[in-house]
Amino acid sequence: MASPTYQKKLSFVVLFSSLFLLLPSAQSTNVKYCDKKGKYDVKVKGVEISPDPVVSGEPATFNIAASTGQTISGGKVLIEVYFFGVHVHTETRKLSEEISCPIKAGDFVLSHTQTLPGFTPPGSYTLKMTMVDDKDRLLSCIKFDFKIHFGTSVSDN
Repeated sequence: MASPTYQKKLSFVVLFSSLFLLLPSAQSTNVKYCDKKGKYDVKVKGVEISPDPVVSGEPATFNIAASTGQTISGGKVLIEVYFFGVHVHTETRKLSEEISCPIKAGDFVLSHTQTLPGFTPPGSYTLKMTMVDDKDRLLSCIKFDFKIHFGTSVSDN
């Protein structure tokens, strides 16, 4: 069984490696709504991850492009991360920690950059992001897959 320190570091790595999902960088990631029939107030247009795949020990940026038809004064974002289908991390963040609030009606982007520790296990991850307003009313729920590789990126000279 992994030590509590290792589990805590892994959780931190997985959270930030999966944490927000947002602006253009490399390729757009295939996003699925949690409920295909759901009528979400926040429509996600796409997720871009840079670099893709994420490289442990190096900065990764997650950008989520979305839109809303209403002003969002605040709320929370619940992030759940799965490693090869096994739940490995959950974190709740204030929406205002990820984007300036209030969010005006129209297009917006949630963005987060984090350097993942070098010991982050390589493999396939799934991130589930649920967004609620300040009254805990569901605004959106999405899932997307991403990969993490060991090592450093190599530049061509």
